[in-house]
Amino acid sequence: RRAMPGRGLPRCPGAWRALASRAAPRVSRVPEAVYARLERACARVTTNPSLLARHGDDESYHEGVPPDAVAFARSTEEVVAVVRLCAEAGVPVIPFGTGTSLEGHIQAIHGGVSLDLSEMNRVLQVSEEDMDCRVEAGVTRLALNAHLRDTGLTFPVDPGADASIGGMTACGASGTAAVRYGTMRENVLGTTCVLADGSVMRTGGRARKSSAGYDLTSLLVGSEGTLGVITEVQLRLQTVPAATSAAVCTFDTLEGGARSVAAILQYGIPVARCELLDPSSVAAFNAYPKEIPDLAVVPTLFLEFTGVSEAAVSEQAEIASELCADNGGGEFQWALSEEERRRLWAARHTTYYASLALRPGSKGIVTDACVPISRLAELMAATARDVESEGVVGPIFGHAGDGNFHVILPMLDDDPPEYVAKLKAINDRLIRRTLEVGGTCTGEHGVGRGKMKYLEQEHGPEAIAAMRAVKRALDPHNILNPGKIVDIGQP
Repeated sequence: RRAMPGRGLPRCPGAWRALASRAAPRVSRVPEAVYARLERACARVTTNPSLLARHGDDESYHEGVPPDAVAFARSTEEVVAVVRLCAEAGVPVIPFGTGTSLEGHIQAIHGGVSLDLSEMNRVLQVSEEDMDCRVEAGVTRLALNAHLRDTGLTFPVDPGADASIGGMTACGASGTAAVRYGTMRENVLGTTCVLADGSVMRTGGRARKSSAGYDLTSLLVGSEGTLGVITEVQLRLQTVPAATSAAVCTFDTLEGGARSVAAILQYGIPVARCELLDPSSVAAFNAYPKEIPDLAVVPTLFLEFTGVSEAAVSEQAEIASELCADNGGGEFQWALSEEERRRLWAARHTTYYASLALRPGSKGIVTDACVPISRLAELMAATARDVESEGVVGPIFGHAGDGNFHVILPMLDDDPPEYVAKLKAINDRLIRRTLEVGGTCTGEHGVGRGKMKYLEQEHGPEAIAAMRAVKRALDPHNILNPGKIVDIGQP
């Protein structure tokens, strides 16, 4: 079997921990005969230990579980060949994009083959007139926007990480721009997907609306590789705004910042980004390397406004400033140039890693609550009190414009059980409060393994039974990313 030393070496201590934790060999789910056939079916296959570890360990605190092999595909046809071989042999297949997920999505908990789509990285078609494009699943969002640079168009969904479009689709990702442009669910027009038996299904199309049959595209968005392997995605694009400005506003309380967000939205201001950080997040932000000056360690709102002219943007910002002042906000600190805005949002996107840096060497329990906007202030404040009362590290920040906020709870390998129990209890209580007000346990990170136990609390047993029925119908032998979202037994 061919190995590829040096490619994809582990990027964080967690991958090495995953490798070290499996010194005792596990019985492989991939027979030798299947290895040989896989090598003929796709670009290349490896059992290099570091690559196996890398492909079974994401950015989360969940312990990595490496696959038995990694297969690299370069086309839909190669994906078909790999899936058919694995289906014949009853071998699990775990799709892999860039490994930036946060809920154990890529763990090979039943062994099998990690199907790496990163080399499927072509932009297949761009229509400037129709404002759409088609890409292979391994294209990353930054690579796509670099390709679009001279068209006046952009793909606006921005989860922070340079994730693959296939992975973003599979996880139903969103991010800082969702308040204006929506999530992947609103921006995916169609897909090409390889089903569990190796057949190819094409969903959706290029029309901006359709009432033709079941919405299979929406079924696949957020399915996390459990219903099919997404190999191509048709995307809605947006025009690059003619005018943009960004501002930072400080508050005495988190509630004041959250109330300001609600007021801005109720007033109808088309804010493009709207991010709220608590004081501990700001402190972490200040301590982490960045290209902007330190901020006051108080609740802080990051805003971005876009429009057809400087005058339109100025009018939006003036009204937003007044609404913030009504809720205890200070004067806006402006980032007017493109370079200043780039630095501001680049710094904001490091907040997750800045939070982990408060406890060097840690990985994070990352909450992902999303609540009705009217309850955001209440839920963020209650969570801040919970973190403080437990005496743990837990910065809070989020996409306040759509009610989605995160608590980062850094955890070290040698933390005492009592401390870990506190972190998990904070997460449990946060999700309970979230569900009580009509929210969801995950606004954008997906379920993976980490949120499975909360699904029935959120949706009820009838909905979970329906999800299992869909899974069994499309993947009767349970080979596609088994043990994620809903459990239907051993593959």
